[in-house]
Amino acid sequence: MLLLVLAAVLVSFIGPAADYLRARDLAKQTSAEVQTLQQDNKRLRARAKQLNNLDTVELEARRAGMARPGERVYVIKGLPKDP
Repeated sequence: MLLLVLAAVLVSFIGPAADYLRARDLAKQTSAEVQTLQQDNKRLRARAKQLNNLDTVELEARRAGMARPGERVYVIKGLPKDP
């Protein structure tokens, strides 16, 4: 009879133990996600700080093919590609 009681007690711990293991795995995944998001946040904050500089904004706009109003745009074709 004592063995049956012991077996029942052990079976009653299986559910909570499985829940604990799932929660531990979820915590690891969440921690890794948080770390990735923190790195993205740091990178985006640095980029936002760069874009507060008008020279940087102008350079990015020119790279995108934009020009100031009234400027004459020239397109030079056939230049060698950068290595």
